[in-house]
Amino acid sequence: MPRFAANLSLLFTEWPLLERPAAAARAGFAAVEVQFPYEASVADWQAALRAAGLPLVLHNLPAGDWAAGERGIACCPQRRAEFRAGLELALSYACALRVPRLNVLAGLKPPQVPAVEARQVLVDNLRLAARAAQPYGIQVLLEPINTRDVPGFLVHHVEQALEILDEVGEPNVALQYDLYHAQRMQGELVGTLRCHLGRIGHVQIADNPGRHEPGTGEIAWGFVLGELDRLGYSGWVGCEYRPRTTTEEGLAWLKPWRLTTVWRVRCCSACSRRRCSVHSLRTCCRAGCLRHRAGARWCWGRAKPVPRWRRRCRRTGRPSIPSAVWW
Repeated sequence: MPRFAANLSLLFTEWPLLERPAAAARAGFAAVEVQFPYEASVADWQAALRAAGLPLVLHNLPAGDWAAGERGIACCPQRRAEFRAGLELALSYACALRVPRLNVLAGLKPPQVPAVEARQVLVDNLRLAARAAQPYGIQVLLEPINTRDVPGFLVHHVEQALEILDEVGEPNVALQYDLYHAQRMQGELVGTLRCHLGRIGHVQIADNPGRHEPGTGEIAWGFVLGELDRLGYSGWVGCEYRPRTTTEEGLAWLKPWRLTTVWRVRCCSACSRRRCSVHSLRTCCRAGCLRHRAGARWCWGRAKPVPRWRRRCRRTGRPSIPSAVWW
């Protein structure tokens, strides 16, 4: 079953930024992502995420002057030093908040720079970012963005992005596949998922036209998300859309995917094997699931989570080790 992460830059905007993780948890999201976390301190983010009980699974590198229309600087030859400084800042946030993925925005092609040179600068910067992030186990993503909404964006097709990633040649680079941008540029959403699922590190969704919530446009989300689940995609699905009204009023599309199953956990090898049927995360028996969902109970009726360093199998005393560590 797809795991949905609320994009805090576009959802729950009726709340202050640091109150949005808690609002996302109440709405039933399992995680959050944000475009740019840098307006709040690391300590404030840690407190907000801890209070909400949600992980931050993605954020972008600094992308220049967003208010002035810049959409990334990774392809700009004159701004290599600025990119390196932004990379250091992004890594400091990602390491402190345990964010597993960083998105590099290629940016608009500078008007006086040949496309070949801009592409090479992007390759160099992606390679730099990947090598800097690799010791921390962080994946670096490249996202194609449609040129109907952002004219002049350098990377705008999936195949183009994959060619760039091939040239980067690092093991921790992957595609960030935004279905809205892909639908605007080329369509063939399910075909692309089937062909390139192994290259996709993160998926984002919004309907077309309008970039509103799923179900307001032309995309058959039941089929697309169902196929994503059938293909075995285990990553996050970021909800990066603009609600037509308020976020809560626009969450009807999520009801068929809302998790209402009984929470179970998988025991260690010496006990009967169980796993959390909501998250497919393996923990130890009666130790409590890693994540809390709004409207649901903790595994085995616990009212609050058990810290990881205290999670042990009650039968064998062995510490539990989740199969997917993302907090």
